Amino acid sequence: MRPSTRIGRTCFLAVQILVILVILCPILYALDISFLPLSQIFGKPLKLIPHEPDLSYYVTAFQRAPLFRYLVNTVIIAVCITVCITVGQVFLACITAFAFAYFDFKGKNVLFMAILATMMIPGESIVLSNYLTMGELGLLDTYVAMILPSLASATTIFFMRQAFLQTPRELYEVATMEGCSSLRFLLAIQIPLSKGAMGAVGIYTFINAWNAYMWPLLVTNTDKMRTVQIGIGMLLDAESADYNVMMAGVIIVMLPTLLLFTFGQKYILSGALSGAMKG
Repeated sequence: MRPSTRIGRTCFLAVQILVILVILCPILYALDISFLPLSQIFGKPLKLIPHEPDLSYYVTAFQRAPLFRYLVNTVIIAVCITVCITVGQVFLACITAFAFAYFDFKGKNVLFMAILATMMIPGESIVLSNYLTMGELGLLDTYVAMILPSLASATTIFFMRQAFLQTPRELYEVATMEGCSSLRFLLAIQIPLSKGAMGAVGIYTFINAWNAYMWPLLVTNTDKMRTVQIGIGMLLDAESADYNVMMAGVIIVMLPTLLLFTFGQKYILSGALSGAMKG
C-alpha cells in the first residue's frame, strides 16, 4: 500500500469517526443526563461523565407514567403494522409494482404518477377525515384505529417497483417462454430476489409506527391504549421539569429502535441494492 493511499484512508476513517460522534452526541448527552441529578445538570462546569450514576431516575420514569403498559401497546401496534405491511400491504404492493414494472397498458404512466402524487399530500391534511371515519365506525380508543390508516402506502409501491426494475427483464421473458405464468414468476422468483427490499420496508415501517405520536394521541382516550411516545410527555410535571427523568424515559423508548436498526442494517443495505444479480 502506498503512503499516500494509507494517509487518504486514515483521513477518510477519521472523518467517518467524527461524523459518527456528531450524530451520536445528542444520544450520549441524553444518556448522560438520565444519570445526573438536577443540581449537576445545570451546574458549572458541565459534567459530561457522571462520577456516581444514579439509576433511580429510570425507576421514577416507570412510576410517574405507566411506561410498561405504553411499551406493550406500542409493541402491539408496531408489530401488527409491520406484519400487516410485510404480509398484506407488501404483497399487494408487489402485485401492483409487478404490473408497473413488467406490463405495458394504456394509461400506465398516468396511473403511476397519480399514485406518486399521493406521496406529496401532507399527512396532517387527512388526519381530520381519518379521525371522523374512525369515529363513525366506532373504532376510537382501539388498536384498529391506530393500525388501519397505516395499511396503505404509495411509498411501498414505489419502493418495490424500483426494486423490481433492477431485475433483468430478460429473466422474466425467459421464464414466460418456458411456460411460467406471471403470478408464479412473482411468487417464485421476483419476491425471493426482493427479500432485502421487503426487509427494509418492514424495518422502516416498524420504526415509523414506534415513533408515531400525533395519530395515537388523537384516537386514544385512556391510559390502557396510550403509546410510549405519549408517555414521554407525561414524565414532565406541570410544576417542575425533571429532565433527568424525562431523558431516562427517552433512552428507554429509544433503545428498541436502536437495537432494531443495529441488527437490521444489513437488510436496509440489501434493500437498497435489491435485485442485484450474480453472474
